[in-house]
Amino acid sequence: MTGNPSGQLITQISVEELAQRLSAGDASIQLIDVREPQEIATASIEGFVNLPLSEFGEWADQITTMFNPEGETLVLCHHGIRSAQMSQWLVAQGFTNVRNITGGIDAYSILVDSSIPQY
Repeated sequence: MTGNPSGQLITQISVEELAQRLSAGDASIQLIDVREPQEIATASIEGFVNLPLSEFGEWADQITTMFNPEGETLVLCHHGIRSAQMSQWLVAQGFTNVRNITGGIDAYSILVDSSIPQY
């Protein structure tokens, strides 16, 4: 996976804003979680599609058929680093409305839903 060659900054979304969008039942957003399966088994948020970065070669070629490149796409990981990399890659693939979830599932657990385990 390569970075964003255009140097375009990736838009961020806070975990609080994510929680509001999820509780409102916003079906228009596309949700991608790039963490590994063992991380998902420990802690997850309903509605996210798991695309582990370690399996990049298995799903990369299908990304524009799996998701609408023009749809709002929110990307999650543990702390926000891997999701930022994925967000940049999605933009390089032609996705036009990508947002990285700041602080990842760790921040979501701390600030929004303490029933989600921290790890």
